[in-house]
Amino acid sequence: MSLIVKICGLSTRETLDVALQAGADMVGFVFFPPSPRHLGLEQARELGKQAKGRATKVALSVDADDATLGNIVDALQPDILQLHGRETVARVRDIKQKFGLLVMKAIAVETPADLAALAGYAAVADHILFDARAPKHATRPGGLGAVFDWHVLENLDLKVPFMVSGGLNAGNVAEALRVTRAGGVDVSSGVEGAPRYQGPRHDPRLIRAARASSPLPAGERSAFERSEKAG
Repeated sequence: MSLIVKICGLSTRETLDVALQAGADMVGFVFFPPSPRHLGLEQARELGKQAKGRATKVALSVDADDATLGNIVDALQPDILQLHGRETVARVRDIKQKFGLLVMKAIAVETPADLAALAGYAAVADHILFDARAPKHATRPGGLGAVFDWHVLENLDLKVPFMVSGGLNAGNVAEALRVTRAGGVDVSSGVEGAPRYQGPRHDPRLIRAARASSPLPAGERSAFERSEKAG
């Protein structure tokens, strides 16, 4: 049975179309200036129209204030706000209430100790995304192509749907899913030939590999779809 595949960091009509034609369930747009995948508001407006009705639109931000989030929401009209910074549980709750959108909270993972705050976030967020912890002096918190120890998530009992990210590609996504039993995967640098380019030859291969190895039982496409409808 299929699972949710999210292609993140899309920044042109061409690359977005590639992701959509490849069958991405979610398409992610980055609003964080230090990232080479950062998207301007006018670009976001056009790409949002292109993706409307074809995939779930996800807006990624990092410790953004309400004004910035408001501009992003106005331009992209996203379905999900992905919070990829150091947002507290209270901040996640406030954003969800203020904007009335589904919220995905990213949690950086390196060791089991990084899961200490998971219960609090899982109580307020609609989705959890586990990503590799960035090096201490990195300029951005994710999208660096680094892989974390998936065994940290082994036997995880989480009531909200979760995805894994960090250095995933067609060669390792099956193992990541086998170990974590995640309901979705989030990829960016693992399918691109350059920091701002998701290569058309790679997206279909990774998506096929992910779907072929999905551990989800038949008839249970994922809790992602149910939570989106509920939201």
